[in-house]
Amino acid sequence: MVSRNLMILCCLVVAVVAKPTYTDKYDNIDLEEFKENKRLLLAYVDCILDKGKCTAEGKALKDNLLDATETGCEKCTEKQKEGSYEMIEHLIKNEPEIWNELCAKYDPTGKWRKEYEEKAKAKGIKIPQKISTK
Repeated sequence: MVSRNLMILCCLVVAVVAKPTYTDKYDNIDLEEFKENKRLLLAYVDCILDKGKCTAEGKALKDNLLDATETGCEKCTEKQKEGSYEMIEHLIKNEPEIWNELCAKYDPTGKWRKEYEEKAKAKGIKIPQKISTK
């Protein structure tokens, strides 16, 4: 009886402590393809900025992007966190106009932008000046 109750208690603790994560369905997308193919990158950017059509993957990204930004990616899988930082660093370094547009929409106060740019700077990535969108 004690071991059964202990097992039930352990299951409850695991259920309460386990944090929900975003689906890992798209965790194996090849990010190099996005970094090397500007047309593909722009299609996803247009989707998440409400400028174009969305694929299923783009819609999933768009649906979770604001929450992920506001929570510091706390529901992200480890693979998603790694991929997010990889793409953020790529955008900061190589596509500052896109980075600025995404920040304007998903981080208008600049709270998370500062954190991500500091992480990039610590890795030796030069942070371009914010480009005015006026």
